[in-house]
Amino acid sequence: MIQKHLNPGLQVSTILLTMYDARTNLAQEVAGEVRSHFPSEVLNAVVPRSVRISEAPSYGQTVHAYDGASIGALAYLEAAAEMAERGANGKVQADAANNERA
Repeated sequence: MIQKHLNPGLQVSTILLTMYDARTNLAQEVAGEVRSHFPSEVLNAVVPRSVRISEAPSYGQTVHAYDGASIGALAYLEAAAEMAERGANGKVQADAANNERA
């Protein structure tokens, strides 16, 4: 909808599933649907529902400053590493494609 009406050039490059609770059928179904519709965009890393993530902003801190060893903070680090790896691989692929054209 945003792409159609406001920004035709908008492209979804990455999707991070957050507030994920693997104990619920709904979360598993939603994750499955998102992965089936956007197979290459969804990160493997998933950020679980976490009290620590919810508490951090009320103390004016990021989850990494508030409790960097929490499961939520570690999940965000995992997502960041995956995004960096995807970016590096994308850059390598783009550089190779550019070299082939030259």
